[in-house]
Amino acid sequence: MTHKLLIIEDDSSLSQMLTLHFEDQGMEVQVAHDCRTALRQAESLQPDLILLDQQLPDGLGNEQIPRLLAISPASRIIMMTGVHDLELAIQAIQDGAADFIHKPVKTSILQAAVDKALAYTPTAAPTQDQPAQQIRELIGRSDAMLEVSKQIALSAQSKATVLITGESGTGKEIVARLIHQYSGLPGEFVAINCAAIVDTLLESELFGHEKGAFTGATSSKPGRFQQAQDGTLFLDEIGELAPQLQAKLLRALQEQVVEPVGSTLAVAVNARIIAATHRDLFGAAREDQFREDLAYRLDVVHIHLPPLRERREDIPLLVTALLARAAGTMERTAPPRRSPGDRPAAAPRVAG
Repeated sequence: MTHKLLIIEDDSSLSQMLTLHFEDQGMEVQVAHDCRTALRQAESLQPDLILLDQQLPDGLGNEQIPRLLAISPASRIIMMTGVHDLELAIQAIQDGAADFIHKPVKTSILQAAVDKALAYTPTAAPTQDQPAQQIRELIGRSDAMLEVSKQIALSAQSKATVLITGESGTGKEIVARLIHQYSGLPGEFVAINCAAIVDTLLESELFGHEKGAFTGATSSKPGRFQQAQDGTLFLDEIGELAPQLQAKLLRALQEQVVEPVGSTLAVAVNARIIAATHRDLFGAAREDQFREDLAYRLDVVHIHLPPLRERREDIPLLVTALLARAAGTMERTAPPRRSPGDRPAAAPRVAG
C-alpha cells in the first residue's frame, strides 16, 4: 500500500529533505508552503499523514489542525516546531494531532513518530466540551518534559487508570491535576496522601463510614471515592498503603463499588483514578510489600517524571518562574534574566 504524505513546511530545504526521505520509502508526497495551499491540497489528496510546521507565512500550524481534520478526517497529523512550549504540545494533541516533535528534526525521532502514526487504528475522536485552561505549573523545554506533556494529553482522552512515578518534588500532583483539567470531567479533582494519614483513619477517608462505625463517628460521612464522583481521585504515595487497604482498593477498582466502614452495603462509584509513588511497585511486590495484582491495576498508563538533574536545560526556566512568583508575592519586580555570558556587576570597593 502506497501511503500519501502532505508536508506543510515553509522551509524549502527542510521540505525537500523530507520529500526525498519519504519518497525513498515509496510514499506519494506533496508539499505546501502555506496554510491556504495546505488546506486545498489536503482536501484533494486526503493524505494518510500530514507533517505540519507551526510557524507558517499566513498562520499558525496548530490553528490548522481542526480545519485539516474537518476536510481529511482520516489523516494523522505530526506537528514539527522550533517552539519549546509544553502547553502548545498538549493543546495540539488535544485538538487531534498524533504527535508533536521539536526542531531541528532528528530523522530517527521523526521516523518513529511516522511509523507509529501510520500503524494507528482509527477510533472515535475525543470530544472537548471544555476549553483548555492555561498551564502555569508545568515548566520545561527538555525532550523529557515534552514527552510528559504528550502523555498528559493522551491520558486525558480516556478514563484509564494512570500511575505517575518519580522522586519526591518532581511534580506528580501537578501532572495529575493537568490530566484532570484536560479530561473535561464534570466532577471534582480530589486528592489524598496515603502516607499522611494513619491506617485506621485512612480507610474511612477513602471509603467513608456509617454513623456509629467507631468512636467519634457521630454521623455518616462519604469517602473520597464518593467525593470524586464523575471526577478524578488522586492517590498520592500509593506505595505506602497498608496491605488490608490494598485489598479494599483493588475491589473498588475492579468492581467500581466501595463499602463504607460499618456498612454491609456496597456503594457504586465512578471516579477516574490517578495514583503516584516514588517507589517501584513491582519491586515492592516481589518483596511481598505490595500486591502485584493491584500494581497492574494501577499501572494501566504510566507516566514517569525525571528529576531535574536529568533535564538541566530546564533549570533556567524554573529559576525564572520561581523568581517571578517570589516577586509577585513580595510585590516586587523580578530581575531581568541574564544571558550565559553576562557577569554580575563588581561590588563597590569600601575605603578603609
